[in-house]
Amino acid sequence: MATPSTRTFSSQAFSDSITGFRGLVNPLQLAPKADTDKDQRDEDQQDKDQPTRPARTFPEMLRVQESWVAAAEKRALLWLAWHTPDRISPDQLTLFGLTSQLGAGVCYALALRNRYALLAVIVCLALNWLGDSLDGTLARVRQCQRPRYGFYVDHMVDSFGALALMGGLAYSGYMHPSIAIGLLVAFLMLSIQSYLATHVLGEFRISFWRFGPTELRILLAVGNLALFWKPMVHLFGSRYRLFDVGGAIGLAGMGLMVIVFTLQNTIRLYREERILQ
Repeated sequence: MATPSTRTFSSQAFSDSITGFRGLVNPLQLAPKADTDKDQRDEDQQDKDQPTRPARTFPEMLRVQESWVAAAEKRALLWLAWHTPDRISPDQLTLFGLTSQLGAGVCYALALRNRYALLAVIVCLALNWLGDSLDGTLARVRQCQRPRYGFYVDHMVDSFGALALMGGLAYSGYMHPSIAIGLLVAFLMLSIQSYLATHVLGEFRISFWRFGPTELRILLAVGNLALFWKPMVHLFGSRYRLFDVGGAIGLAGMGLMVIVFTLQNTIRLYREERILQ
């Protein structure tokens, strides 16, 4: 049995130990975590409630559309946008436009064995105009624009569509493959020039010398009708494929556009960014 002196010593030692322990430990650290956890959950909920903001904004740009049918086309697209059912979205129209242009390329390939497929190409071109032109107008009318997403997706879709269209023409037998490849390269170079000008000048040029995508579709549709009836032409005493002649003219025109607008933009940028001596 412990003596009184021993009990007194033990009680004093225990009291000193507790006092020392309290000095080492912050009482707040021993408090329940319920309030802290609740605060953390509230902060997490606030973060979730905040809208996601894009990492960077799309630079403002001037859309240059000066084609022959631009005014009438704009009125038609606005009317169509206001009467488009709510269940149809701009993304669906973009996909519809791409599918239609892929269909045009397939129909050109089928025309190798059946010339009536040339008429189906005209239908596909009209549907491609509807999807490719209406998607952006619909987004602007509904105030649901996504500038960076729309710009990127729309022009990548155009590139794949052009590849399909020229591939079908090259396979069809109505145009020499070299001319079809040349047209594709010229189109892509003109597109690259336009995208670079959009970035450095803030101007997105849709039409060149009053010709835009819609005028090209119209010319191609009229050419298909002529091709259906008369695939060969006589020129300078020789016989040529109709689309070889038309393709060569188109290739020369687009090549000239690339050179002229590249020089024009280069001179403009040189003058705007002179090095001070």
